[in-house]
Amino acid sequence: MPTPIQNRADKLLLASGSVARRRILQNAGLAFGVEASAVDESCLKKTGQEQNWSPATVALRLAEAKALSVTKPNTLVIGADQMLSCEGIWYDKPEGLNGARQQLLQLRGKTHVLHTAVVLCRNGQILWRHMAEPKLTMRMFSHTFLEHYLSVEAGACLGSVGAYRLEGPGIQLFSHIEGDAFAIQGLPLLPLIAALRDMKVLSD
Repeated sequence: MPTPIQNRADKLLLASGSVARRRILQNAGLAFGVEASAVDESCLKKTGQEQNWSPATVALRLAEAKALSVTKPNTLVIGADQMLSCEGIWYDKPEGLNGARQQLLQLRGKTHVLHTAVVLCRNGQILWRHMAEPKLTMRMFSHTFLEHYLSVEAGACLGSVGAYRLEGPGIQLFSHIEGDAFAIQGLPLLPLIAALRDMKVLSD
């Protein structure tokens, strides 16, 4: 484990059960706790569709709701969420391998956007917000490749909104990627670290 290089008086808490986000923060040398949020994501997404919110707005509202749902006094809470949109259609985490197959076929040969939001809050107050929107273009992969990919990834790809892990075999699905790799994995790390440094949580 990396040695934490932060002010130990400042407690950090990740309001997410995401393994990818946890790994990103651990590899960056941060000491933090984890408490998965109980926010009803489907309800908030439904509200967003009914009120014609942009996918970026939905991602930000979800990140805020997750951070605010965790009440730990004098603790800096990290909330994050991600939406995927392609040609005006929103995509969510696929249900089962058949769902992943259909989703990847719909995204094949197209460019989609990952709207990735991260917020910091303390004592029920949002202190900082950031939105990253990397763009990813899938190549025209063959059906043979797709079936091989799904057999290799199995259930691992089902935890991702795009049915892929960029840090794994999913990278082979793409012809072009524009944007922050950390944001693609679910957490815009460099802006978050800069904000923590500005707040004197991390040493400058």
